[in-house]
Amino acid sequence: MSEQISDIPNLVADCFRETDKSQLTAPIAETAPKILLLYGSLRARSFSRLAAEEAARILNRLGAETRIFNPSGLPLPDDADAEHPKVRELRDLATWCDGMVWSSPERHGAMTGIMKAQIDWIPQAMQGVRPTQGKTLAVMQVCGGSQSFNAVNQMRILGRWMRMVTIPNQSSVAKAWLEFDDNDRMKPSSYYDRIVDVMEELMKFTYLLKDKRDYFTDRYSERKETSEEFRKRIDQRSM
Repeated sequence: MSEQISDIPNLVADCFRETDKSQLTAPIAETAPKILLLYGSLRARSFSRLAAEEAARILNRLGAETRIFNPSGLPLPDDADAEHPKVRELRDLATWCDGMVWSSPERHGAMTGIMKAQIDWIPQAMQGVRPTQGKTLAVMQVCGGSQSFNAVNQMRILGRWMRMVTIPNQSSVAKAWLEFDDNDRMKPSSYYDRIVDVMEELMKFTYLLKDKRDYFTDRYSERKETSEEFRKRIDQRSM
């Protein structure tokens, strides 16, 4: 039977860990952070895609390796099985990356169904592994009219639900159709500057966390479980 701590009898001593500061100050690896970018519109001239492409250019300049997922052809959640090629592609990318950028239009005061479908296809657990846990996330939205924050606020909730580290900064581009030139590049503006701010911050958080993710997501409650019980519980949650 596990020993308990006398002054806090509910704590199991051999499962309780004090903060190991050496883990927090461990050297940062030189390997490039891997960032997956998702966007939420399939229009021929999708401003959420154009914003994601601008973000990817900035990330590449900052030293990241980026990939942008094209949601065209992704089935609705539960309308196909996990072996669908687009579902496999998305899940493989979610496993590959160290962090993500989610860029969605605001439609009817919310993120688009296309954006939500991508997130819904990424499970909280796959065969005992959580593909998003402890990874970083930056959220952005584009607006057809005045600036709004409904989509980014919703995506923050989802990021937390996916156990991601959603960075404090965010981007919301008002009247996005005015912010891109004829070559589909973003014009100089305070909106562009904010995207640069967000990508800089995402890189900093990702560098700090990507090689320490296992330590940051190590939990007392899960250390109390046997590995078999843990796998059974999180596999049930992914159903």
